Amino acid sequence: MNQAKIDRINELYRKSKAEGLTEAEKKEQDLLRKEFVANVRNNLKAQLDNIDIQNADGTIENLGEKFGNNANKKAN
Repeated sequence: MNQAKIDRINELYRKSKAEGLTEAEKKEQDLLRKEFVANVRNNLKAQLDNIDIQNADGTIENLGEKFGNNANKKAN
């Protein structure tokens, strides 16, 4: 998500508190918020998928391979 969209989310928020939003602006705000939340979730998932942990026996295990791929298989 680019900075212009984030600025627009903030602008719509401030306007909603000051004077209210039209129906079109409410829809735009809702779509922008959903896009923002989706981006945050995707970024967090990418970070978590790249975490490696060392088990007690010394082996290294990637959490994305352990949990991420299994979740994808269950969803299909």
